[in-house]
Amino acid sequence: MSELDRAADAIESGALVVYPTETVYGLAAAALEPNAVERVFEVKGRDRSKPLSLAVPSVPSALQYVRATERERRFMATFLPGPVTVLCRRREAVPDELTAGRDRVGVRVPDHDLALALCERAGTPITATSANVSGRESARRLADLDPEIREAAAVVLDGGDEQGSSARQTGSDDCETDGTESTVVNVSSETIHRRGAQAAEIEAWLEDS
Repeated sequence: MSELDRAADAIESGALVVYPTETVYGLAAAALEPNAVERVFEVKGRDRSKPLSLAVPSVPSALQYVRATERERRFMATFLPGPVTVLCRRREAVPDELTAGRDRVGVRVPDHDLALALCERAGTPITATSANVSGRESARRLADLDPEIREAAAVVLDGGDEQGSSARQTGSDDCETDGTESTVVNVSSETIHRRGAQAAEIEAWLEDS
């Protein structure tokens, strides 16, 4: 059995998996399973009032779990895959535990072959959050993983070379990119909740589209 198959099986069983992204290493669990989501919060020591995003292998797959407007769909088609989190109205399958009870959920389609393969093989959305204890430095190399995260993960997928291309993030709880936080955007309200990668391009799109 390949490491990817082992990782997919682990997610299906409710366990945690460390996986590479185009930015930092992420911590995956079955995003639609409340107990698995709670395990992510527990291992990271993350405040339960801070929602987690979900990662999927494509925009069409995301639409199974969110009620996206036509404009939101056009935005996702433009910017995903990429270091952008799009807040969309969740469908009933998305649990309160993931969104901290909010009616929208962050959607990520990571721009990394192994991350996308994991999303595809898992057959369910996975959590998109950095593989670090909250408040500590994000891991861009496996050697940087916090011991607590490594011990808690059933499978650790090796992305090879250092993830990303510039200084590591400190205190990050989201998969971020190139020394800049991913941009979090609510297209419907034309609100950028967090400026980061591609923020200028996103602003221009919101103004022109």
